[in-house]
Amino acid sequence: MSVDSQISEYYDKLLKRNAGEPEFHQAVSEVLDSLKIVLDKDPHYAEYGLVERLCEPERQLIFRVPWVDDNGEVQVNRGFRVQFNSALGPYKGGLRFHPSVNLGIIKFLGFEQIFKNSLTGLPIGGGKGGSDFDPKGKSDQEVMRFCQSFMTELHRHIGEYRDVPAGDIGVGGREIGFLFGQYRRLTTQHESGVLTGKGLTWGGSLVRTEATGFGAVYITEEMMKTHGESFDGAKVIVSGSGNVAIYAAAKAQELGATVVAMSDSSGYITTPNGVDVDLLRDVKEVRRERISTYAKEAGNGVEFHEGGNIWDVQADVALPCATQNELDGESAKKLVEGGVRYVAEGANMPSTPDAVHVFQDSKIDFAPGKAANAGGVATSALEMQQNASRDSWSFEYTDERLRGIMSNIFKNIDNTAKEYGREGDYVAGSNIAGFKKVADAMLAQGVI
Repeated sequence: MSVDSQISEYYDKLLKRNAGEPEFHQAVSEVLDSLKIVLDKDPHYAEYGLVERLCEPERQLIFRVPWVDDNGEVQVNRGFRVQFNSALGPYKGGLRFHPSVNLGIIKFLGFEQIFKNSLTGLPIGGGKGGSDFDPKGKSDQEVMRFCQSFMTELHRHIGEYRDVPAGDIGVGGREIGFLFGQYRRLTTQHESGVLTGKGLTWGGSLVRTEATGFGAVYITEEMMKTHGESFDGAKVIVSGSGNVAIYAAAKAQELGATVVAMSDSSGYITTPNGVDVDLLRDVKEVRRERISTYAKEAGNGVEFHEGGNIWDVQADVALPCATQNELDGESAKKLVEGGVRYVAEGANMPSTPDAVHVFQDSKIDFAPGKAANAGGVATSALEMQQNASRDSWSFEYTDERLRGIMSNIFKNIDNTAKEYGREGDYVAGSNIAGFKKVADAMLAQGVI
């Protein structure tokens, strides 16, 4: 049977076994497409059910999360933790609190995390978790009660040598604090390395807050260097206005770029003279208000566009940092027509398959999320190192480590793409490089 037939047959089985999980299907399909050339060149990777085992989580946890709101009413949410692959080390991946969360979303994120964590070069496996709880509009007391209930179940399944969650959409410093406090309350040991993204005074790492956004910019910078270009003078679109987007914008402007547009779910702003990062942080992180508030207060030519499409804005660089599948094929065409030359995914799988094909067909340098988004988990692993040694590193040292990791990721995916005859195809380079490290570990450890 040909490699194409083997992959097609397996994918058909996966669709039947995981019905109603389109995001998971999309993530697996992209990886399997890249692996065809690997299995053709190195057929031993098809042995011992390796691909099938890679696409099946080691453990899937679904649990009830009851909590009491400020009106004394009992609310019930659903919690998830998918421990996908531990061949390289303890499961590592964030918790997402958002109404859209379901098992398929968590499996897609966990599957992507396997390859992302592999690319960092650090000894961490892939996992993901979360809940359909929405922290927006909730009081601090309600968020605390929910987090305590969530951790009451989750604590049985995690540990600094077993599974180390972090934050994701809807889970910031406040939520990590409540989760960590409940974990300490329920266990007999003070395992400071059991969660990452902690506060700086109780085991957190400098740069962790900025890491995902910084990392997306660092890998874009590496792509630009291959063409003798830099961020200096570039116009940049950053979708979203959460943690990743804010610090991607900050780092891009620090390197000499002008961020010309940002967004949230209500619409987008055009910022022809750049973004006031301090004001944006105050609006979004402190006051938790909409980006339209920033537009009202910023002046300096800033305009708010309710709804609309941020990808209509002309720029040299696009950094989608909001959520999965936010950038479709038509939007990708608009970006290309607007002169974009570099795209790096700060979010997890924010570009649809059609969008990726448009970028590749147009010879746009495109860094997928499993590479460009890896800065956050890389710095989480650095936080784990500091916790294990009871140490605390400076901002400059940690940022230097992060920058080195992102540079090495780019070199790895660039060289891998060239090795397999796909020069400039960083999707294939990321998938293949991430896969081979995990696959070699799985084959060495036997059928488990």
